[in-house]
Amino acid sequence: MRALRILLVVVVILGGLFVAADRLAVHFAEGKAADKLKATENLDRTPDVSIKGFPFLTQVANGELDDVRVGIKDFEAATGKGEQTIRIDDIEADMRGVTFSGDYSSATAATATGTATIGYDELLRAAKSEPTRVAPGITARVVGLSDGGNGKIKVAVEATVLGTRLPKPISVLSSVTVHGNEVGVKADALPAFGGVRLAEGRIRAITDFQQAIDQLPGDIRLDSVRAAPDGVEITVKGAHVKLAG
Repeated sequence: MRALRILLVVVVILGGLFVAADRLAVHFAEGKAADKLKATENLDRTPDVSIKGFPFLTQVANGELDDVRVGIKDFEAATGKGEQTIRIDDIEADMRGVTFSGDYSSATAATATGTATIGYDELLRAAKSEPTRVAPGITARVVGLSDGGNGKIKVAVEATVLGTRLPKPISVLSSVTVHGNEVGVKADALPAFGGVRLAEGRIRAITDFQQAIDQLPGDIRLDSVRAAPDGVEITVKGAHVKLAG
């Protein structure tokens, strides 16, 4: 009986040492991966990298990590317009089936899914915010974007008729969609300006717009989009996504 107790104590101690070693190893790997991702994507801030699953050392021995989650804040994505960028507040990605080199200098995920959030102030930069002539004596411009409820964006349009600015911006409920690498905003119904209905093409030149979003980390792609209280939430996905290297 005493020998059995001693054996149990030894097993518990060894188990504790293994868990401690495993957690130290995963912490080290997360730091190395985060530093490499920061350098690869030229990020201003070190991203969050979390390696899920236990034990980590067994996954390393098999050469593949089951689940790696990455969080990047304030990512500057390309827009296809020279050096202009658009800030993505948060990118959260779940990487599955991650293979890697021994020194963690390169890593590739079999699949990736996640979300990205763009604030309305950033998306507004793509809209027609300069006063634009839409008819003789009438100019209009987009002055604000906000959550319109039920997945819609509310576009606030300021109009000036015969030199007089209308007392309140006109609200236009719009649908938001993804086409390829672009987020598109399109009015569901067109407003009248000062009681005057104008040609659809002239109005849509103001209310409707597109924003390209290129060169996301690991070359993940836009999948779908919906309006939310603080901005648009985009789902992203990819295959054979390179986290580093």
